[in-house]
Amino acid sequence: MGLTLALGELRRGKLRFTLLTVAVALLVFLVLFQQTLAGTLLGFFTGALENQSAEVLVYGEQARRNVEGSVVPLTAVEEVASVKGVARAALLGEGTFTVRTEVGLRDAVLFGFERAAWGTPLTLSAGRLPRADGEALASAVDAEDGFGLGQRVLVEPGGTPFTVVGLAEDVRFSVLPTLFVPYEGFVAATLAANPDARGVLPSLVAVDPEPGVSSEVLAARITREVAGVEALDRRTAVESLPGVSQVRASFAIILGLGSLVVALVVGFFFLIITVQKAEALALLRAVGSGTWFLLRGLVVQVLIVVGLGVALAALLLLAAASASDASFPISVDPTLLAGTGGAMLALGLVASLASARRILRIDPMAATSRSGAGGLA
Repeated sequence: MGLTLALGELRRGKLRFTLLTVAVALLVFLVLFQQTLAGTLLGFFTGALENQSAEVLVYGEQARRNVEGSVVPLTAVEEVASVKGVARAALLGEGTFTVRTEVGLRDAVLFGFERAAWGTPLTLSAGRLPRADGEALASAVDAEDGFGLGQRVLVEPGGTPFTVVGLAEDVRFSVLPTLFVPYEGFVAATLAANPDARGVLPSLVAVDPEPGVSSEVLAARITREVAGVEALDRRTAVESLPGVSQVRASFAIILGLGSLVVALVVGFFFLIITVQKAEALALLRAVGSGTWFLLRGLVVQVLIVVGLGVALAALLLLAAASASDASFPISVDPTLLAGTGGAMLALGLVASLASARRILRIDPMAATSRSGAGGLA
């Protein structure tokens, strides 16, 4: 009976409930779009570290967890490899260079990894990993900008050539095109670009823990036992990159405000509706309708309106994703949709508590002192 009454009220007031649903959909779409945008942008900052195979990364202790500022002595590599719990350790170089492609000059990040060692991308989507000097794996998002399979890239100055033999998803770093090359090729490119340099030291040591050894525990052990380095597990290394926490905080504020607006819109709408039909609710209480009967109708209406709004917002996000540019692709994450949708439904129910409280305070005797019964429409 309560469900029938709630649905009947939705039909009679379909204009105002439709407008509320559209408003909720637009607000939820804004929240979903901002979350997706944040994920894509952060992926451009951190993808190369987040999607490489090393579970522990060892920095120079003066680097302050900044890959660009990290230099690890060659002697530290052997010391790291000898720490209990380390299955293998490999050199990992990183640097920002100007590169020449078929499209023109671009800034790009080079990661140099030892052959068949830890620190290689996990998200290969086309081609293969580099196996010889002069081969490179590029971020797939940059394929149309001169980093496609088979295309030649020159590192300037010096003109060190690399041919792209593979593409990987989500491996950009510092929002720049990223190339993974054999470590010897990285050293050659660095020396060609800086001819006065006497040598090239690795930026990081990529570590593979032994089976059953926690990466967090191993990182702490390496930091404690090896002088001059700081080791971080992969997740901590990603979260510690410069700018990541600031970007997360900025988007968190935007998302928080968006969620607050959703709650206020839903809450005030149903509160106004409850006030307008106060006489009708009092009459229903007077003829024997229980409080739960009336609250159930409110809950049903909130779930329908917010649920339809979330569904419509998901469709809008799918449309936005399909229209996104290849240089900044937007993908729809089902987990994100489910999590945000559930959060919005819960938020809508919380926002309706003011209306629920007003229903709980209705006095059935008030119906005898009112001139009319109001309307449920």
